[in-house]
Amino acid sequence: MSAPKPRASILDIMPYKGGEGTLPGFDKVIKLASNEGALGPSPKAMAALGDIASHLHRYPDGGAARLREAIARQFGLDASRIVCGGGSDQLISLIISAFSGAGDEVLYSAHGFLWYPIAARGAGATPVAAPEKDLTADVDALLARLSPRTRVVLIANPNNPTGTYLPKSEIERLHKGLPGNVVLVLDGAYAEYVARDDYSPGIELVERAQNVVMTRTFSKMYALSALRLGWAYGSEPIIDAMNRLRTPFNVNEAAINAGIAALSDADHVTRTRDHTAKWRAWLSEKLRALGLQVPPSEGNFVLARFAGNGGKSAHEADDFLRSKGIIVRRQDPSGLKDALRITIGTEDEMRAVAAALEEFLAR
Repeated sequence: MSAPKPRASILDIMPYKGGEGTLPGFDKVIKLASNEGALGPSPKAMAALGDIASHLHRYPDGGAARLREAIARQFGLDASRIVCGGGSDQLISLIISAFSGAGDEVLYSAHGFLWYPIAARGAGATPVAAPEKDLTADVDALLARLSPRTRVVLIANPNNPTGTYLPKSEIERLHKGLPGNVVLVLDGAYAEYVARDDYSPGIELVERAQNVVMTRTFSKMYALSALRLGWAYGSEPIIDAMNRLRTPFNVNEAAINAGIAALSDADHVTRTRDHTAKWRAWLSEKLRALGLQVPPSEGNFVLARFAGNGGKSAHEADDFLRSKGIIVRRQDPSGLKDALRITIGTEDEMRAVAAALEEFLAR
């Protein structure tokens, strides 16, 4: 008997694998693999979950209107041009599915977020990776790989897993080089961590261009990863297409309530940003002193490269860390087999991972 077969492009997909959270032999691990918030969620966000149990039988607001209005107030946006979803990765999938398909191409930088090629293949489109320069998206390389079949260009800014970013001027230059029928997606999952004068998450560009959309998440700075919550802001045609395609009630009531509360807690955001900046700098300095290559990062993580470090490999380092109950993230799927991505955690966690790597490299 014959069996159902998915589209050929689906079988080309290597499933996305999230960071591990457990290790055999350890009741408690130090998890630094998934770029989760070091300080956890806002107390206000946790309190906002208190009354959910009594009305779990009710559907949430299908358009997440209260959350969209809270986001609009927070960032000075038009609520009617915001769409919310189950994490920014879901929103990226909606954009790609709405604007590309069989015979089309989706363009991104070589070490960009792993979800981009998966979402492209899921839509039937062909993913195209442009080489980077110093682990940073290269505008000239991206523009050189534009073709008549290009429909979507994705830029993670800052980028995961490298931590590097493009200044506003380079984003503007990239946009100017794109035809009007190509959608530029500015993925700002780590935007809240950036403190650079020349950086912009893209709001100004969205306001004046019909072919630009920016995505954000509540999983990183706001530490609501378990609730899966993100939002996108774009032109009316782009948001209309996304709303036509998204599933009914794609944001649950718990996420809506927690998201609104998290936005209201500016003090917690400041504490998280300051903590991340302090220990990101500390860990980067420690790892460089051990002879590792650590590019400047604007996210809540650092990338540690082991190439040319006395023959010690990233895989061996990862195995050693795991033997100490520490989980970081190998970067083989991103084409960086010599690297580990390490999330910025608590002070104790940062000191533990630095000490373990020092012990490993001294062996």
